[in-house]
Amino acid sequence: MSVQPFKDSPFEIHISFHVLIEHLEKVAAQQTGYAAERAAYLLKEIEPYPQLRTGFTHQEELEQHAPVINYLLEDLFPAALTQNEIKGVTVPFHNFMLNSTQRFKNILSAAGTDFDISIRDFDSHQFYVMSCCLVLNEFYNTQLDFAKPMFYDIPTATGIIRHYRILYNADFLEIIPTDKAVKLTEADINELINSYDNLELWKRLFPQGSYLLKGFAIVNLFDSTIENAVSALKGTLLTDLHDTEIEQDFESIFRSIYKIPDLRIGFTAFNTEENKFSSIAPLRKIRSFMLGNNHEAVSTDILGPKSYQALLGKSEYFAISDTRQFFLEHPGSEMAHEFLRQNIQSFILAPVMKNEQLLGIIELVSLRKGELNSVNAHKLEVVMPFLVNTIDRQIAYKQNRIQAVIQNEYTTLHPSVQWKFEKEAYKFIERQDNNLEYELKEIVFEDVYPLYGQVDIKASSDSRNRSIQKDLNNQLEALVPIVLQIQGIDKHASAYLPRLQEFKNLTHNASVLIRTDTEQFIQHFIDEKVHPLLQSATVSGHFTPEIGNYFKQVDKNTGLYYTYRRKYDTTVSTINKKMAALLDERQAVAQEIFPHYYERFKSDGVEHNLYIGSSITPNRTFLPVHFRSLRLWQLKVLCELEREHHRYKTTLPYTLEVTTLVLAYSTTMSIRFRMDEKRFDVDGTYNARFEIVKKRIDKAFIKGTNERITQPGTVVIIYANTNEEREYRDHIMHLQQKGILGNDVEVLEVEELQSISGLRALRVNILHEDEKDI
Repeated sequence: MSVQPFKDSPFEIHISFHVLIEHLEKVAAQQTGYAAERAAYLLKEIEPYPQLRTGFTHQEELEQHAPVINYLLEDLFPAALTQNEIKGVTVPFHNFMLNSTQRFKNILSAAGTDFDISIRDFDSHQFYVMSCCLVLNEFYNTQLDFAKPMFYDIPTATGIIRHYRILYNADFLEIIPTDKAVKLTEADINELINSYDNLELWKRLFPQGSYLLKGFAIVNLFDSTIENAVSALKGTLLTDLHDTEIEQDFESIFRSIYKIPDLRIGFTAFNTEENKFSSIAPLRKIRSFMLGNNHEAVSTDILGPKSYQALLGKSEYFAISDTRQFFLEHPGSEMAHEFLRQNIQSFILAPVMKNEQLLGIIELVSLRKGELNSVNAHKLEVVMPFLVNTIDRQIAYKQNRIQAVIQNEYTTLHPSVQWKFEKEAYKFIERQDNNLEYELKEIVFEDVYPLYGQVDIKASSDSRNRSIQKDLNNQLEALVPIVLQIQGIDKHASAYLPRLQEFKNLTHNASVLIRTDTEQFIQHFIDEKVHPLLQSATVSGHFTPEIGNYFKQVDKNTGLYYTYRRKYDTTVSTINKKMAALLDERQAVAQEIFPHYYERFKSDGVEHNLYIGSSITPNRTFLPVHFRSLRLWQLKVLCELEREHHRYKTTLPYTLEVTTLVLAYSTTMSIRFRMDEKRFDVDGTYNARFEIVKKRIDKAFIKGTNERITQPGTVVIIYANTNEEREYRDHIMHLQQKGILGNDVEVLEVEELQSISGLRALRVNILHEDEKDI
């Protein structure tokens, strides 16, 4: 068989040892002592074999001369290193081997008789061009850097693929032009170095057999399996992690690193909000061995104290070399029980951490004890950074998809309930990725305690109507004189004057508050009857300055006839902004008491709902003291809002008062997110009573009187039973001691409302003189 593996080559190959022989001749002639004597002895021994100098072209000839070749190369292949070095004689880019070390022979023997060694990803095109580049660098002084890492992928006897980096020593090679060699010009060389893909050009300028490659090269291999595995892992992590082959790819990589042919890899995601491990994860094609057939589990349930402390406390690798022994020592460990059920005898758990937050657990498992342990656990250090970044990237990608689903199907959400929406969106995406139909479910939180409070702008409707009335009167005062002038040129003006005069007198009377429908009627009459009259007069050239000035004042943004309405709107907007901002700011303290759902609405004042319970925050234990503390916080903050308004109300365009109210309700309820309304609402007929009370109490009177329950400068607590009264009296006493509430506490009965009776109220004045911070 020819030593020429590629059919097309610019080289004729002669395996020759002439360079080494010439070196020995020089040593024998010029040196003395042992080196010269040994060189002379070797030359005498090989003298009967002239082919060693002229060269071999067939492998059969090389095999026949193997003993003498081995003898000649003894100094380059010392026997003492044959079990350690992976080394042999070859020609660059060729796969035949000669005079291999014993370790190299053992590696090839373990690969099996069917294994054919070849350079990874190396084809005839690359071979031809790289061979030509050798010539260019040798004879034309180019400095083409065509080197790239080359590898042999060789299986072990157990089927694990090991990866070996190839290094060539070409000191004993010589390139000699033949009569077929083409003399290249500078233009030829420039064209070649810009035409890598044009193989025909390379073959034309470097015909087959145009150069003689004479001599031999020494190939050295070193085991780069881990480096290759890391590189392969990077490539895998850049591909679609939902690919059906992803589990096999991962396992192949980790088997190469650990030299365990049946090593398995798993991944378990961690949900911080719920303190749970889950099999629904960024690497969802990779199973969770910790969970087995379960989809999720609370971390403290599945992890024992030792593993919990290592993984979640210290963020360290947790390695057990003997699962059965670990289970005997920790019989309550659900994780060890689950591993033994799957015949896992040794394992490594590696926490995936990003920004001090646990994203999940990488699991390496083996069916034999001792194969995985605390020592080889640290091999993971070379791959964990890539796994962490990829998993973090996948989580971010999934979170973006989840948020898109939530924004589209639900709405913008309070952080306290976001987790449950994310869970439902996760299910939706998982089914979608598996081409399964899935209808998003309504989100329900059961057994939560409600808290409701408001700071309402007193008599806001009356104030709004009076501002409109004043503006209308100013508008009519300006309009009537203009219409009086127009009646001389337009008969319609005379018909409109009596009605306009009537409107002016009505709006001028401050003791009579016009109704909303009356205001709308007046405005409609002016827009539909009077304004066309003015516009017609302007077109005919009459009273243009007066009419023009009038229409300037009609502008809603700048005109005089919207002065009081703008003042009112500015006042209400300022009050709402200040109170809403302060309430939102104080929410941070409330969330520290116990995480809860919070929503706030602005209308003529600010009202808010709070819902607290274990179903909203399942990873924490909810206690009655949390509900009591949140009630005290609410009462305290509402008093602060009223006191803050008292400080700045004189600086507002309108002087408006506010009233403050709290609704005490001690029965748990369910709240459901209404998909059609994109908001939470109480769930069930019985719970609807709470909503009815909320809507009616702020306008309610004290029973048997015409006095409203809510009054400026006071806070009112509406309740239904003595336990609520007793609790709020404690809260009131606390705030009295703080100098926030006055000493007098009124106990009032609330008038009977539609479908609601038996409500009572505590009313306490808020102290404004004490300006201490709450």
